[in-house]
Amino acid sequence: MRTTLNTTMSGLRKYTAAGIFSLFIVSLLLTAGAARAQGDLLISPLRLVFEGSRKSQEISLANVGKDTATYQVSIVDIRMKEDGSFETITTPDSGQNFAGKNMRFFPRKVTLAPNESQVVKVQTMKTSQLAPGEYRSHLYFRAVPDEEPLGEKKKGKDTAGISIQLKPIFGITIPVIIRIGENNADVALSNLSVVQGPNGKPIATMHFNRSGLMSVYGDLVISYVSPSGKSTQMKLVKGIGVYTPNTKRIFSVELDDEKAFDIHKGKLRVVYTLQSNAKNPPVKEAELELK
Repeated sequence: MRTTLNTTMSGLRKYTAAGIFSLFIVSLLLTAGAARAQGDLLISPLRLVFEGSRKSQEISLANVGKDTATYQVSIVDIRMKEDGSFETITTPDSGQNFAGKNMRFFPRKVTLAPNESQVVKVQTMKTSQLAPGEYRSHLYFRAVPDEEPLGEKKKGKDTAGISIQLKPIFGITIPVIIRIGENNADVALSNLSVVQGPNGKPIATMHFNRSGLMSVYGDLVISYVSPSGKSTQMKLVKGIGVYTPNTKRIFSVELDDEKAFDIHKGKLRVVYTLQSNAKNPPVKEAELELK
């Protein structure tokens, strides 16, 4: 991961020296699946949940790039907003519990050659002292940029313009969740609506209403049912979560096949399947009659 972008910006010509900026790009779990790539880092799984007697898990890291890359591993704490976006915090919100003090991981720094992989081991500790509820922190895997040797001079370049060098520093975060006690979490769907988007595609909006001590996480399928009863899948979204302490998440998504969809006839059906170890995972449904 040695991506360097050189560009000339006319809007900065009043400056007399070139600037060097580091761009930190942090991926905050907004898509899901068994694995995810950020930059040249492939990581799996995308979340760890410790409950019951489970005390240890592993995360697999793989370098899918062409250069050797180094990643620093640390803990960050994150707030989920009502619209599903995230922001880093240092003090927990009311009802939110951090997991950082009750987890450890190693190694804390990983160097991977091209096509090389390694595991990071995560363990929980002192969980018997925790009150019932859910505790969450996030592991942050940050690419460490290459350092240029001190005193090394760069080759001559055209100095007619102002050169801005951007060095992207890629990173990805995954949640580590510790659950103590019975998982009594539940979720209901409400306020389902659909409008025609500016590009002609319909946009569906709904509210996820969470209750209980734990977060919820699952996959969403949105289908259009025509007046004749024919069902057409319009969208599949994997990995939609509502983290504690939030009790509501407002979710909007653009639907795929506008040609098979009349927003004034038939109905829209939403099915949310929660991730669960149960043989038959809980399913939540909602329908909207289109008029």
